[in-house]
Amino acid sequence: MAVVEASLVDAALAKVNLTLRVVGRRADGYHELESLVAFADAGDALSLQTGFPLALQIEGSYAAACGAPADNLVLKAATAFAARVPGLRLGRFVLTKELPVAAGIGGGSADAAAALRLLVHGNRQIFSNVDFSEPRIRDVALAVGADVPVCLESRARIMRGVGEELSAPLALPPLAALLVNPGVPLSTRDVFARLAGKFSKPSFVEVPRDAATLIDWLAANGNDLTEPAIACAGVIAEVLSALNALPGARLARMSGSGPTCFALFASAADAAAAGRALQAAHRDWWVQATTLR
Repeated sequence: MAVVEASLVDAALAKVNLTLRVVGRRADGYHELESLVAFADAGDALSLQTGFPLALQIEGSYAAACGAPADNLVLKAATAFAARVPGLRLGRFVLTKELPVAAGIGGGSADAAAALRLLVHGNRQIFSNVDFSEPRIRDVALAVGADVPVCLESRARIMRGVGEELSAPLALPPLAALLVNPGVPLSTRDVFARLAGKFSKPSFVEVPRDAATLIDWLAANGNDLTEPAIACAGVIAEVLSALNALPGARLARMSGSGPTCFALFASAADAAAAGRALQAAHRDWWVQATTLR
């Protein structure tokens, strides 16, 4: 008889690309990136109950947009992990999906990373010391998706390559922010297909550690995928315009390959007030006040 344990629960936090430079293209067709990544205090939730056959139930606001559970990155991560770790106990996952899908904030990658964390914690007889830099964990994370490695610990870092090169964690100041998604899924592949022109040069040397200086620095280091994404989904330009017009907005930018955009504010109260005003004007948009770290 299977031994059933209490459910383990983890948060799958939204990943936000504060900057994104496309610095080259590899022989296999993938693009080389350089990106300063931070994480919001908003995201999905994932639970695991060991002692059951591998399964996934999806609920929450965006469950219907996730497609078939069999195609979900949670199951892909669990299956790939079990193939690399003999004796790994799997179980029944429940994903509460509150982040928009195909949104440029790493929702699926964060879910997959949460699945790996839960499996590590649920298999302490194998992983006596939780170290997410362990090759077995890192290798499966990258195999599942380029953003999964940085989501494993959900700490601010500089990403390079296709996501496999991570800096040491960065102590960024908390940034009051507003995340906005217009409800139009956008394929990363389609955005990169629109990318034209010269590649950017790698530029990061040191990231400022105080909020005011950091926001000024961010203003000079943008997102190379913004124009290609707007060419795919013109509503992104509308979102950016609306964010720039909000009282107190200090910087507005698209995250990742879009369509989610964000604005930074001086305080959490300013971000929340701006969010209420924006939601009243655009009731069909996903609007989330948050803090980025």
